[in-house]
Amino acid sequence: MMAPDGIGALLRGIREADGRSREEQALLLQELQDGQWFDPENLKRWETERRMPVPRWHGLLAEGYGLTQAQIMAAVAASRRWRRLRRAADDGAKGGEKVDRRRFLAAAAAVTGAAPLSGMADARRGIDAGLSGSDAGDLAYLDAAFERHRGGYHGRSPVVVLGEMRQDLDLLRSVLARPHPAGTRAGLARTAAGITGLVAIIQHDRGDQRDAHGWFATAERAAREAGDRTMLAWVLARHAMVPLNYGAPAAAAQLAEQARHEAGRRPSAPGALAAAVAARALAAVGERQGALDAVAEARAIAERLDATQAADTWFGYPAQKHHVHMSQALTLLGRTRDARAEQDAALVLTRAPSIMTHALLKLDAATCLGMDGDHGGAADLAMMVWQQLPDAYREGLVRSRAEALHRTLDGPAHRRLGDLLAS
Repeated sequence: MMAPDGIGALLRGIREADGRSREEQALLLQELQDGQWFDPENLKRWETERRMPVPRWHGLLAEGYGLTQAQIMAAVAASRRWRRLRRAADDGAKGGEKVDRRRFLAAAAAVTGAAPLSGMADARRGIDAGLSGSDAGDLAYLDAAFERHRGGYHGRSPVVVLGEMRQDLDLLRSVLARPHPAGTRAGLARTAAGITGLVAIIQHDRGDQRDAHGWFATAERAAREAGDRTMLAWVLARHAMVPLNYGAPAAAAQLAEQARHEAGRRPSAPGALAAAVAARALAAVGERQGALDAVAEARAIAERLDATQAADTWFGYPAQKHHVHMSQALTLLGRTRDARAEQDAALVLTRAPSIMTHALLKLDAATCLGMDGDHGGAADLAMMVWQQLPDAYREGLVRSRAEALHRTLDGPAHRRLGDLLAS
């Protein structure tokens, strides 16, 4: 039961009065912050009061809902008071203490303005009881950290981003060690799956395969504990990219198939990603028809994604990411003309400073040149890409892709590119 004048009722009431869905409201808030991704799941948590918006969101909510920040703060305070009083009443009833449940509820109504101001002393004692051991601040912070980190590199190197996440990982470990009600624990497990999945992605990009596998295994356990199949599908699809990009496409195909199963029939970003990764893996092992079928599936899903699912984050499947995956799949299938079209489309949509993505697309283009018989041109393009890369990007995924191209070349082209990669 939520506070009658709390933040949940306030946000939902205004949104519904304006005739907007949560997704539409999220897009409005996204526009107000210059296109920066805003997760509609945040609105769901706030409207149901599973979480409270922390102060960093108050200004945006005030602008997006036509309110003042003081009104947002007052509604959040009312929700917190209501929650603590309810918890105190429930704890007292379960513990056999001499607690009159109706008296607590009456005090709660008084605090929120729904009844005459009587029983204030009881209300204060209930609030004090509810304050002890509260993890609300840490849980809200971790939710915000999850959203902040999921946006991608934004021109920063993987090592820098990983360093920025270190303190959040320490907090997550601490909060997970504490007891929580079942509903809170499930939400925390979902957040844990997302954050540890992001760490796994970064370790994959750095080339630390063993650590990436370990973090993905942790993320999978967290997603299963949360009971969130969409999160589980995302974790499995992302995990599949580790063996895919580091020489084990058969293992990647198996993980991608598991991800497709968990994603189900409903169009989703994890489902599109799983199909795209399956297409690349099957092409790499020579299962041409299976790869072509997966390409068609990825394209069909991508066309049906809404704005939330197609958001440009590590959790979304934007058009740019789709073209990058299709470029690699079609390159591996030897369909160089189609692959070049995907590369061109991806480059148009790739905003600076996406250093790694630019490099991978150019290496795909070089591979296409090699497949068409121009080994010298392939080596020249790959060498240009490599020489322009900052040192922080010359390991991990980019090196793996460059070395894969090197193995396909022969003669002077093979030697020249090999000498550069070894230098």
